[in-house]
Amino acid sequence: MFDSDKWQEIFATIKKNRLRTFLTAFSVAWGIFILIILLAAGQGLKNGASAEFGNDAVNSIWIDGGQTSMAYDGYKPGRTIQLTSEDYWTLKNRTPGIDRATAVYRGWETKMLSYKKEHAGFTVRSCAPDHNLLERAKIRSGRFINDNDFKEFRKVCVIGVPVQEALFKDEDPIGKLIDVAGTTYKVIGVFTDTGRGDNERIYIPLSTAQRVYNGRNHVNVLWVSTGTLNVAQSEVLSKKIRNDLARKYHFNPDDENALGLYNNNVEYKRVMGMLDGIKLFVLIIGIFTLIAGIVGVSNIMMIVVKERTMEIGVRKALGATPFSIIALIIQESVFITSLAGYIGFMAGFGLVEALKALGLEGAFFKNPEIDLSIALGAVALIVLAGALAGFFPALKAARVQPVDALKEQ
Repeated sequence: MFDSDKWQEIFATIKKNRLRTFLTAFSVAWGIFILIILLAAGQGLKNGASAEFGNDAVNSIWIDGGQTSMAYDGYKPGRTIQLTSEDYWTLKNRTPGIDRATAVYRGWETKMLSYKKEHAGFTVRSCAPDHNLLERAKIRSGRFINDNDFKEFRKVCVIGVPVQEALFKDEDPIGKLIDVAGTTYKVIGVFTDTGRGDNERIYIPLSTAQRVYNGRNHVNVLWVSTGTLNVAQSEVLSKKIRNDLARKYHFNPDDENALGLYNNNVEYKRVMGMLDGIKLFVLIIGIFTLIAGIVGVSNIMMIVVKERTMEIGVRKALGATPFSIIALIIQESVFITSLAGYIGFMAGFGLVEALKALGLEGAFFKNPEIDLSIALGAVALIVLAGALAGFFPALKAARVQPVDALKEQ
């Protein structure tokens, strides 16, 4: 039941001891505020890393040729390992565990694109039909390169949104012809990709690029997805790919310079594990900051009760029960810690939301989020700690006989 007399007394006590009350409340609010900021920062780092990996298929393996550094099977070191279209077809059609596959030949060259009077430089990348699935590029209009384009060496292309805006303005690009450094391609689709720089490119069929640029059957990079394989299974698959290519090109499977092989599954697990460790670390720091606030509350409440020992003696002499004395002190403590905890919570939440609204995010820091269950649990914990901090000193004081309490000065 609401007791206005008790609340008037609590507010009178707070008003009488403004500095002490402020210091108590500040230690609580600061602990909650720091905990929330640290939790949001840790989650922002994890979200940023997930977004970076999420731009492409996480469950994937990259393979590119290198140069041998070991003598093997009668071959001297220093040989260049050149991957071919045959390797792409072998991985795609004959290697168990591979879900999707693509290949790239000369895929990082910037070329001048022209349409009517418009000219602009963009990256031209050759690829196979599964490439958009591995890149996680979304088709906005038209379609992506298909098997017929690939097999018939068609001069078609799929362009990113920035390419469309630069060359076609408000005109529909589908079916139009663009000049790519002297070669004409028909636009069959427009895509969008959230990856950094991935929109500023056009895709053409790998087979077409090999003919146009006199690349024979050469491939620079092979890229495959591993479907539902777990990390351990993807490592087995990686080893099989390396051994199969080592056998074909006669190099030592242990020669890492001969073949570049990057297992995204392993790297993703490693980075996520590291970020989980960072989140745990910042949570521990936040908890210790919270503990410091709790200790501050406890110390101040002990001083409060000590100062009010004589007052407690008067109350008991006038007939107040030990329970009513303890309840009053706990009520004051819980009120101060609850209000301070709420202020700290709202200040931390407000700052995080303000940073999100201002767009102060980077490549590896996105959408800092607050785990409300942990934050609210921390507020509840510090309120409980405030109650306990007031309870034990108050219990001790309530057990003092009125005569002894009145002797306290």
